[in-house]
Amino acid sequence: MLKRLNIYFKEMYPIIPRFILGLIVFGEIHFIVLLNNGITDFDIGIQEFIGGFTVFSFLLWLRIADDFKDYELDCRLFSHRPLPSGRVHKKDLAVFVGILIAVTVALNLIFMNNFGFFLFLYIYGTLMSLWFFSKKKIQKSLPLALVTHNPVQMIMNIYIISFTCIKYSLGAWTLTNFLAAWTLYFPALIWEVSRKIRAPKDETEYVTYSKLFGYKKATMFVLILTLVDIVTNVLLVWNLNKISVAALLINVAWMTWKFISFMKDPTQYKIVDKVERYTYIQETMMLMTIAAYLIFGKI
Repeated sequence: MLKRLNIYFKEMYPIIPRFILGLIVFGEIHFIVLLNNGITDFDIGIQEFIGGFTVFSFLLWLRIADDFKDYELDCRLFSHRPLPSGRVHKKDLAVFVGILIAVTVALNLIFMNNFGFFLFLYIYGTLMSLWFFSKKKIQKSLPLALVTHNPVQMIMNIYIISFTCIKYSLGAWTLTNFLAAWTLYFPALIWEVSRKIRAPKDETEYVTYSKLFGYKKATMFVLILTLVDIVTNVLLVWNLNKISVAALLINVAWMTWKFISFMKDPTQYKIVDKVERYTYIQETMMLMTIAAYLIFGKI
């Protein structure tokens, strides 16, 4: 069983990189909220570590839940993947998920200050795994699946924000919290749509946004989302570091050019590859902004 699970993690969800990502996502939102509230005297302990682990654990659970949900489709279109190929068994993943959720629940119940928000996050995740009890309707509609499933990223952001606000006695209904809730929601949405945009020659039986709406309209939609996303980032770092503002704008200008270029010739590259590069650069800049502010103060 352990060998089979290792195959799954290696191909579908590399443990160490994704755990680090969980810590980064938690830390980025946590510290952005604090710095925008003028708090630089941090009390970092086991709670922050558990918060990062919860992000990692939750996203891992969603990954496995998706493989269960899409098993029949994957057997037809992605038979090389660990689960449909038979190299990993459903029972392996079911046992692992049971242990993972139990550990995550226990840690949040014992150590965290926002268990209600944690429950809301996992209830929503459970409903997602069950197709909100409307599998036939949602599974057939790519836009409906996006509308019902993608908000989970924002709910996860709110889980992080709630912890920060409770721990440091901060107001909940503020512009900073509103922007922070959106700041990692948009990249997830942009990536989700972009990975299902293909050149006409690359379309298959798999349903994509480019097949439904045409690659130009789908790409334009993602471009608009990207421009809206950069506004939230700029507003969050405006009072922290003006150099970061300039860097963010340069990055989004590069991504805009890539979108326009793709709409002119969709055969030159996969747009999702450029989106991933843009997102990594953008989130790295956000982290560097936090570090620079802590070291040098406001610039």
